[in-house]
Amino acid sequence: MSTVSSAPAAGASLSAGRRSRELTDTVGGPVVDVLVVGLGATGAGAALDAAARGLSVVAVDAHDLAFGTSRWSSKLIHGGLRYLASAQFDVAHESAVERGVLMERTAPHLVRAQPFVLPLTPMVSRGQAALAWAGFRAGDTLRLAARTARATLPAPRRLSAVEARHLAPALRSDRLRGGLLSWDGRLTDDARLVTALARTAAARGARILTRVRALELTSSGARIRDELTGEEGVIRARAVVNASGVWAGDLVDGIRVRPSRGTHLVLRSDRLGPLPAGLHVPVPGETNRFVLVLPQGDGRVYVGLTDEPVDGGIPDVPEVPETDVGFLLDVLGSVLDVPVHRDDVVGAFAGLRPLLDTTSADRPGSGARTADVSRRHAVLTSSEGVITVVGGKLTTYRRMAEDAVDAAVAARRLGAGPSPTAALPLVGAAAPHALAALRAPRRLVRRYGTEAPAVQALADRDPRLGERVLPDHPVTGAELLWALRHEGALDEADLLDRRTRIGLVPEDRAAALETARGLLGETTARRD
Repeated sequence: MSTVSSAPAAGASLSAGRRSRELTDTVGGPVVDVLVVGLGATGAGAALDAAARGLSVVAVDAHDLAFGTSRWSSKLIHGGLRYLASAQFDVAHESAVERGVLMERTAPHLVRAQPFVLPLTPMVSRGQAALAWAGFRAGDTLRLAARTARATLPAPRRLSAVEARHLAPALRSDRLRGGLLSWDGRLTDDARLVTALARTAAARGARILTRVRALELTSSGARIRDELTGEEGVIRARAVVNASGVWAGDLVDGIRVRPSRGTHLVLRSDRLGPLPAGLHVPVPGETNRFVLVLPQGDGRVYVGLTDEPVDGGIPDVPEVPETDVGFLLDVLGSVLDVPVHRDDVVGAFAGLRPLLDTTSADRPGSGARTADVSRRHAVLTSSEGVITVVGGKLTTYRRMAEDAVDAAVAARRLGAGPSPTAALPLVGAAAPHALAALRAPRRLVRRYGTEAPAVQALADRDPRLGERVLPDHPVTGAELLWALRHEGALDEADLLDRRTRIGLVPEDRAAALETARGLLGETTARRD
């Protein structure tokens, strides 16, 4: 059995102390090769890509790692099936390739195969079922074209009614004809992927600076403000990459983003009973749109997803309208034995997809529904020389980052070779057999990979840290302490809302707040 050090990966620890030192060294300091603005998946990916090429890198975010869209996803790494239906073959293939990269090379500890059942209820005609089955078979062809192993993603197959009910006991049995079983990639947690990206970039020398707001961008750097102290300064850089997602247009003129809201509900797992598989629930009247039921393994189930255009200003944290809640509950209720009611919803969250608005300037937002807007990404260079990467989706973050850094290297003639990130494991990554041999709880391995024994060691040394933060949620005090020492968490919101997802349920967040503040206070006192 493999042995693993009880220390974090070399150079990958992010902490309040490291942030303070590196911010001091950066503001007003020597020119760096690349400044990245935004630390969602694409921004953190760009920081890693540039650092992995040997470039000097600073990456800033006004808030925290994964503060924006990257923490509000369905936690799925899609193979691009939906894009086949709209003839976006290049996007579909790119998605399938990037899914394979994550599952087999860069993050096998965070991404694994997720089964889904599409129940064949009376609302699904035989023609619709045939179309869905053809789509799943086409998706498997995509897997093959992307050279993802069958062992990584099993083949789709038809299910009898008994088999469908076995995988999803909450399904209504009346007139259930059976089901269709398909597989896709599923993240343990999207915010944890971003954290792993940022820490891997830090291990390569990138300076990861949260709570640093970019006030103004130019081709030679940015004027910034430390959001913790209010002090302003300048970071000088040879190339600037704007990866701020739905806020990209606030920093660079001429960038028009058409946000699309995706809403998820949070239910307690016991409300739906055992769910060995997720569900694809067809939306009535739609041929290629589904509500997803996503068991999380932490006592919760997510139900999503909407795709609605958003007008007006972009909030830091999007609100969930009751219309979205009602829509999701109605679709879910169409297949359940016992309907889910509004008071069963213990939490909800919404993310804004940063879709590129390609409509004419005099008719912004006109034309297609956001559900039909292309998920292709774009890399755009402003007249001032700032490079903006926008569009795309979580699955293709790595390719987006690579394209953005390619543009920076070419525009500024930086001395760097091609991107190595398609074969660069993230912090915690290892082959499945190595992960299986780790001496740590399986839940920790799925969240921390090879660092799981180090997290467990904190609990072993102090039994108090081995206790759950909440009776009905698996996160322990050791995980909160690890986040403070090694994952760049600076306050209780970082701990509860992003390093863990306790905060998705307001009642749970309130109950965990005292523990989070206590550990934060102890860590601050020790540092001082």
